[in-house]
Amino acid sequence: MAAPQQRIAIVSVYDKTGLLDLAKGLVQHNVRILASGGTAKMIRESGFPVEDISAITKAPEMLAGRVKTLHPAVHAGILARNLASDEKDLAEQSIDKVDYVVCNLYPFKDTVAKVNVTVPEAVEEIDIGGVTLIRAAAKNHSRVTILSDPKDYAEFLKELETGEIKDSSRRLYALKAFEHTADYDNAIADFFRKQYASDGLQYIPLRYGANPHQKPAAAYVKEGALPFKVLSGAPGYINLLDALNSWPLVKELKKALGKPAAASFKHVSPAGAAIGLPLDADERKVYMVDDIAGIETSGLAQAYARARGADRMSSFGDLIALSDIVDVPTASIISKEVSDGVIAPGYEEVALAILKKKKGGKYLILQIDPEYEPSDKESRTVYGVTLTQHRNDVELSPKSFRNIITPKDAGALPETAQRDLTVATIALKYTQSNSVCYAARGQIVGLGAGQQSRIHCTRLAGDKADNWWLRFHPRVLGIKWKKGTKRPDKSNAIDLLVSGQLPKSGAERETFEALFEDVPPAFTEEEKTEWLGKLTDVCVSSDAFFPFTDNVYRAAKSGVKYIAAPGGSQNDGPVFETAEKLGITFVEQNIRLFHH
Repeated sequence: MAAPQQRIAIVSVYDKTGLLDLAKGLVQHNVRILASGGTAKMIRESGFPVEDISAITKAPEMLAGRVKTLHPAVHAGILARNLASDEKDLAEQSIDKVDYVVCNLYPFKDTVAKVNVTVPEAVEEIDIGGVTLIRAAAKNHSRVTILSDPKDYAEFLKELETGEIKDSSRRLYALKAFEHTADYDNAIADFFRKQYASDGLQYIPLRYGANPHQKPAAAYVKEGALPFKVLSGAPGYINLLDALNSWPLVKELKKALGKPAAASFKHVSPAGAAIGLPLDADERKVYMVDDIAGIETSGLAQAYARARGADRMSSFGDLIALSDIVDVPTASIISKEVSDGVIAPGYEEVALAILKKKKGGKYLILQIDPEYEPSDKESRTVYGVTLTQHRNDVELSPKSFRNIITPKDAGALPETAQRDLTVATIALKYTQSNSVCYAARGQIVGLGAGQQSRIHCTRLAGDKADNWWLRFHPRVLGIKWKKGTKRPDKSNAIDLLVSGQLPKSGAERETFEALFEDVPPAFTEEEKTEWLGKLTDVCVSSDAFFPFTDNVYRAAKSGVKYIAAPGGSQNDGPVFETAEKLGITFVEQNIRLFHH
């Protein structure tokens, strides 16, 4: 019987941590070591037997060491399986099987992190033979053991003592090896992306990340082109978070309801969202668009007037998303407001010229590809850990609100209720959770976002809905402003008035009074109660179930007649009963919509 073939290890490492201990263990177990370049030199100088790779390739290292292991004698030995046909091929070429590959790669990340590194310097650190060794061994991990991390040497040697490396170990080593080459390739791609794709098609640098000290920052795609073009300005990290959350919101609203849609986004949540419905005289005044020419015929302008007008305080400095090509009336509204930027599928020539004048020509204008569809898989990295999930691609429409829980004898919801529940629920899909949204007249009228407690979401959104409705009070509509009062000052003063936060005295009171020809008196509680009692047919949607009845009681105070929320709480029964007692129709829409 022929003696068993001596096991072979090919060793080629840049990181030589633990190399000599590994070499000692391999020699002790009669493993033939083949090594290249500096790896062979270090092992040899330490007194351990080692052969150069050329012992099996019969070819010298060449091109200053760039070609060492790229040879059939190496890779056939690694890739050979335990098949008769493979054994025959190896025998005909006098090639021995390789059992172990130990390899890690040049530190490309360290090289490109250096100040002013050049492309030729970076190119020199791109490993070819090493990557090929690792991938070949990892591919054939059912037979070959691949070690790409020095931390694994000790455990490997313990198993070698038993005479065999476990299948489970080879699998984990292979996974780590593929991750090693993937990370290496990502680093190379990232470097060349910055060098060769910085024309805005695939990669754009950002001024900084979420905060000025978070540098560098960039936006890029790994396949194809970026789905948007920058027509003016320079996007920031948060600008793009807002833009890429708000655009699908308005796209989905348009698809679900068949009308132009707009959203006003701040800090990755909508301050307002709406579809284009005609504005009456009071709405034009409340939303400060009674001087916008052409708004009567522009559904898009009507949508943005509503979206911006829902919560003007929160919308200050917003990122705007628009479902349709931007026309002059819409651009005229935007030109008057303090805003950071806009994303839309296109712009009329005159409208674009209007917008480009904002911020001294630095106003951010993004043109989105309306046909773009992102991958159904999305991932993010948090504290060095990558999380991945299927994208939330659930489609919502008026048909989503047909499972009426209470009252049990209720017929189909009115079309206006279906419409407003659709607006509220699609908005929640892109709102930081927990979140609750009040909607009426085809628009958000109050939104509570990012609260740990759902009742706090409901209260916050309800308070905003109350403030929105109080802005239609004759006392507010009749305010006489001093000439030259700016829009943000008007918004702030109205908010103080309707929220009951009027300053009592001092400099703040003087500043407040200086805005008016006639200073409006504060609302009494009786006046507020009387006016809020006129608000009705409001819809509320929640991104998850209502755990307690307090949410229903609070919603009822703001004229809510329809609630949509998932079920699943142990307290569903009392919640439904409370809704019925208060004359509220409760719809179970069965889809939780957390967004983080």
